[in-house]
Amino acid sequence: MVTLHRDLLMPHEQCIGGGFYEYDYASNQLILSGKSFDYGPPRWSKIDIFQVPESYRGIPIIYRDPYGDELNLTNHFTIKYY
Repeated sequence: MVTLHRDLLMPHEQCIGGGFYEYDYASNQLILSGKSFDYGPPRWSKIDIFQVPESYRGIPIIYRDPYGDELNLTNHFTIKYY
C-alpha cells in the first residue's frame, strides 16, 4: 500500500505523471482523470504503447484533464493487452 506515486518508484526511476481511474458503467468506458500530486498530469507524449489489462479489451479508455477536455486514448495510442 502506498500513499504517493513516488512510493512506487525504484531508485533512478522517473514518473511521467499520474491521476485517478474509474469505470463508468453507464457509458461503458474506463475514465482516467486528474493528476499526480507529486508529478502532475500524465505526459502522454512520453508514451509509445499503452498497456492495459486484458479485461478492458474493447472498452474505450478516455482521459479527462483537469480543465474538462477529453482525450480518447483508445484511438490515440497503440494498445497492448496483458
